[in-house]
Amino acid sequence: MDSKVKAWLFDIDNAIEEINSFLDGRAKDYFEYQQDLILKRAIERELEIIGEAMNRLIKSDPSFIDKITDAKDIIGLRNQVIHAYDNISAENIWAIVINHLPLLKSEVSNLLNE
Repeated sequence: MDSKVKAWLFDIDNAIEEINSFLDGRAKDYFEYQQDLILKRAIERELEIIGEAMNRLIKSDPSFIDKITDAKDIIGLRNQVIHAYDNISAENIWAIVINHLPLLKSEVSNLLNE
């Protein structure tokens, strides 16, 4: 695997680990998340990193579109967080963190272990 591709996969994996660390010791409670501005911004920042790394990965090797579920949606989320910051839905971000990041973590880990 190309060293740049591996670095971007590591960036995605590390950003997911950071998000998980932000939630360690906390109840995974949407209402608590919604009230904690620092937590929301920290998670959004890590999602930006994931989206940017995914964008670079796909541009470098388009075959990753088929290897990572919703790769284009991940890039779209990054664009929304950065460019439409005033239109971010806390509910959507929370759903992504709870429902979609575990799958992304698994897929990235599998790719790194190939």
